[in-house]
Amino acid sequence: MANTFSALKRARQIKRRTAINRIRKSRLRNQIRKLRRLLDAKDVAAAQAELPRTFSIIDRAAKWGIIKKNTAARYKSRLHLRLKALAA
Repeated sequence: MANTFSALKRARQIKRRTAINRIRKSRLRNQIRKLRRLLDAKDVAAAQAELPRTFSIIDRAAKWGIIKKNTAARYKSRLHLRLKALAA
């Protein structure tokens, strides 16, 4: 365990940030799962209503560093392609 004051403080900060990041990652995964379930159920109207909220959470997760920017772009692209295919 750390024994300098600065290292002890850093350990406390890391503990808080880890908890926040865990919450944010969980929220991201739950939202993506929710949209995927709507797409699997072929509920186009509900999926279209949920799409902006999902994209917002994906963008914020990328901004915060929870996921990388390219990962966020890939998630958004694939979800949008699935919705377009379902709507057509």
